[in-house]
Amino acid sequence: MDAKLIDHLFRHHSGKMVSILTRIFGLKHLNIIEDAVQDTFIKATQSWRTQQPENPEAWLTKAAKNRVLDIFRKLKTEQKHLPNINQGTSSIAINDLFLDSEIEDAQLRMIFTACNPKLDSRDQIAFALKTVSGFSTKEISSALLSKEDTIKKRLTRARKAILKSNLKFEIPHGKALPKRQEIVMEVLYLIFNEGFHSNKKEILVRKELCGEAIRLAQLLLKNTLTKTPDVYALCALMYFHSSRLESKTSTENELLDLKNQDRSKWYLPLIKLGNAMMNIAVETNRFSFYHYEAAIAAEHLRATKFEDTNWDKILYWYKQLNALQPMPTTLLTMAVVCLQNKDYKKAKSYFDKLKPQDFETRSYLYFGALSDYYAATNNLKSALTHIDLALNSVNNSLEKKYLLKKKTKLFYSKNS
Repeated sequence: MDAKLIDHLFRHHSGKMVSILTRIFGLKHLNIIEDAVQDTFIKATQSWRTQQPENPEAWLTKAAKNRVLDIFRKLKTEQKHLPNINQGTSSIAINDLFLDSEIEDAQLRMIFTACNPKLDSRDQIAFALKTVSGFSTKEISSALLSKEDTIKKRLTRARKAILKSNLKFEIPHGKALPKRQEIVMEVLYLIFNEGFHSNKKEILVRKELCGEAIRLAQLLLKNTLTKTPDVYALCALMYFHSSRLESKTSTENELLDLKNQDRSKWYLPLIKLGNAMMNIAVETNRFSFYHYEAAIAAEHLRATKFEDTNWDKILYWYKQLNALQPMPTTLLTMAVVCLQNKDYKKAKSYFDKLKPQDFETRSYLYFGALSDYYAATNNLKSALTHIDLALNSVNNSLEKKYLLKKKTKLFYSKNS
């Protein structure tokens, strides 16, 4: 049995399994359900060594449900807490909950439950990433630029808050929906970003995470209550970025920056889908973070070659974005755009507002951009110093090789 298949199935189906089982057994049994799903995948790795089932997902779902029942029986709580799901109308109702439409509904309920305002705002996203998409604590720490111990504490706090507040497993209505949906979209945005620019050591692009984020965003578009212009903008952004996935690395598996990407590899059908989503997204008087991000991505896609990029328009959109939601990453990118425009004074003014601690596990981005600034202003000694700082803080091996190449060029320029 291929371990990669198990990992793939866990990534794509653990969220579904946790969601549907929570709908059946209740949020108060969430810890048991998560353990059951984990145990099910361990059992799969053992059972499938000799023969893989015809329908792995159905096997896993059934095994997870049975595993929960086994645990409940051992705890002698079945009569108190569980419906009799083995016979009669209860059995039919439970089976109906495993229909595709009902699984989608259960996942939406889980996403909105994870983003309940009764959970600490710092804990909501971590919990959603864990429960809905099966992230490990290490992956969550990477996505949220936080330490693993911090994420573990957040997950523990979230579970305690769910039990204490006796939260309902539902999609909110009325005034509670828009605020909750903002958090939901942020979670999906972070899932996508971890796939598009992974902080894993050996992998730069994780297409399965990008696909999962798009799938969950599409669930929002299928529900009349959650189908908003902001969601369309988020989907447009994901499609625009996904169209460039194949060009991010070379045939030698080396990282390629935007300047050196083969633009013929950009996938036109996804760009067209993004444009279609964006046309709907702009049918509003209020633009969100995702509108501006999508507009920036679209501007890059319009340039037939790197030299044709409209940096002034991109800087304009970044300024709008920063005014709406100030973030260190936005300021850093504005500095990089100014380098492209050779406006070094303005670039330096943005750098001066930043510090490496703003970026935590991705501080190498800050050091790398500063190195580019010093190289552009002919301060090669400082450029080399900062490229070394970037190399000391980068985790991904492809990005490290990319930075080493830049260091080699700087070294030869300095000594030529």
